[in-house]
Amino acid sequence: MKTAFLNCMIYRNGVIQKGTMTADIQFDGGDVPSLSNLYIFPAFCDVHVHFREPGFSYKETIFTGSRAAARGGYGDVCTMPNLQPVPDSVEHIKEQLHLIERDSAIGVHPFAAITIGEEGRQIAPLEELAPYCIGFSDDGKGVQDAGIMREAMQRAKQLNKIISAHCEDNTLLHGGYIHDGSYAAAHAHKGICSASEWKPIERDIALAAQTGCAYHVCHISCAQSVELIRQAKKSGVNITCETAPHYLCLDETHLQEDGRFKMNPPLRTPADREALLEGLADGTIDMIATDHAPHAAEEKAKGLRGSAMGVSGIEIAFPVLYTNLVRRGILPLEKLIALLSDKPRERFAIKQTNAFCAFDLEQCYTICGAEFLSKGKSTPFDGMRVYGKNKLTVYGGKTVWNET
Repeated sequence: MKTAFLNCMIYRNGVIQKGTMTADIQFDGGDVPSLSNLYIFPAFCDVHVHFREPGFSYKETIFTGSRAAARGGYGDVCTMPNLQPVPDSVEHIKEQLHLIERDSAIGVHPFAAITIGEEGRQIAPLEELAPYCIGFSDDGKGVQDAGIMREAMQRAKQLNKIISAHCEDNTLLHGGYIHDGSYAAAHAHKGICSASEWKPIERDIALAAQTGCAYHVCHISCAQSVELIRQAKKSGVNITCETAPHYLCLDETHLQEDGRFKMNPPLRTPADREALLEGLADGTIDMIATDHAPHAAEEKAKGLRGSAMGVSGIEIAFPVLYTNLVRRGILPLEKLIALLSDKPRERFAIKQTNAFCAFDLEQCYTICGAEFLSKGKSTPFDGMRVYGKNKLTVYGGKTVWNET
């Protein structure tokens, strides 16, 4: 059926304006919703999520993760390969693709592993995997060996695939689990230094320049990373990067003795957060991804020392960013939509397939992780008052979320 949405604010070609939208949408029954006075955006695209299946379905599944994403306004996501089995062979990635075909409500595009088992020792059969994946990553682990990374980049270049890198130097971690800053010192916690992130980025920038590989940096969190990527872009390296809502809206001054504040990389200093915001403003940071990383409740209930790293965020990314950045005048709304939808789609060649979301930007509410559709309920934004409620998500012409 063809449905007209009247008196909406519609995002088109980078501009938000009043208008009428007509779309072919299948509703599951009941009346066609009224979307007057709502903002209609292209469905968001998250290039960094963990849906945990196969292997860890007690944390999340394709079914629960994709519906949580739809609730948050997302139409496409890229899933990371730290699974069991790791998608390091055609047989293994087809197991994941079967689950996606069977259970997903939206577009789910898997990354394949760079190395066998994500162990960093032997490169996976990238040529065989290429037709089945969006790109290559060993997310959750940094590729420690420069020679392995160079060869992977050379092969990815020939395959016209992106290397999406989790940048972490294991020799600099020293058992740390939060940022090596004032909070760690004051509360006797082991810290993770910023160099453990930016030094591998520095190494990989040189390798990307040598190989011509399309290189993407995951979840940057510190000022040095921003500056390295800024200079690399100026020198012509084929590089993009992402950061996440928690690095843009929180820092180590917000830490509490609670596992919901533990993620990797960790929340860093206020100066780092300011540098990330500057990177958004000048285009150094290309997109915002959630790094949605759900865990079971008991895995997040052991404080900063003992809890698993990773937080859930795909259901509340837009309202958190809209409230903290757009409403405070830090970022224009159109820029935020580009960072959440246009830019990731452009970089990863993910087409928009009659997919959009409709937000009430005036609705104010309190984030409650216990009410997430995701199996992972742990978020550092629990209790935050935010504006912006998603009322409808359509993917491929089908309603995948409806709260009208």
